Amino acid sequence: MCRLFIGAQPDLWEPQTRSMRIDGVSTSVRLERFFWTVLEEVGRRDGLSLSQLVARLARECAEAGHDPANFASFLRVCCGRYQALQLAGEIPAQPDVAIASLDADGILARERRRHAAGRRAARPQAASLSATS
Repeated sequence: MCRLFIGAQPDLWEPQTRSMRIDGVSTSVRLERFFWTVLEEVGRRDGLSLSQLVARLARECAEAGHDPANFASFLRVCCGRYQALQLAGEIPAQPDVAIASLDADGILARERRRHAAGRRAARPQAASLSATS
């Protein structure tokens, strides 16, 4: 199983630091090359450069009241969610469909229902495992 992961190109996990301006402040963000590639794809869908996308995510994150202390982790989770939502069929694979054009509230509601259903399905398994231990 692990061969599938360890056999990947090592440059995918090579860290890269990118300098950019976020709300007029110069900053740098360090992520693995894989994540920069995914973020570039997300930005292209909405006609945004990488810097524009990262600045928008930072601004909207702050507006939502989230702690920006670990912004690099937030960006990694954004990448993972983007790919997971594509696999779930919530984000079309066609790169010409802008993320901004999607029904975010509907997608989030369906995602919550999927997660709740997954937790309900996991509870009986966890209970049976603890009963047999």
